[in-house]
Amino acid sequence: MFKTYVPKNIEPKWVLIDAEGKTLGRLASEIAKILRGKHRPEYTPNMLTGDFVVVINAEKVRLTGKKLTDKYYTRYSGYPGGLRKIPVGEMLKKHPERVLQHAVKGMLPKGPLGRRMLKRLKVYAGPTHPHAAQKPEKLELEVK
Repeated sequence: MFKTYVPKNIEPKWVLIDAEGKTLGRLASEIAKILRGKHRPEYTPNMLTGDFVVVINAEKVRLTGKKLTDKYYTRYSGYPGGLRKIPVGEMLKKHPERVLQHAVKGMLPKGPLGRRMLKRLKVYAGPTHPHAAQKPEKLELEVK
């Protein structure tokens, strides 16, 4: 009979990713893979096996086609007339980190484990970040 392997004491690493010039969706899928832990040999779907991800230069992320004007983020207050639509171009100017967080959130599992994974994502609009003490290793992604 086969034994199920259950990893114990998985020490998360810190990874630094530069988003400058990278396509939003392709970058978000790579970040989601690292947050889930699918890049590790001891990946287990029901455990938090991923790493911390620090993303810099989120304001310089690239969108293809006419998404800057045609794609909208919507939210609804629950009241009549409470639907708010914000174009991606406007969101990228005001809160560039939210665009990447929203894209990654959609690619993570829904539920308590997915929310814990999302807390490990740190996104910053500019080139500086306050996580130098964790010594994140710079990761070069092959994303266009």
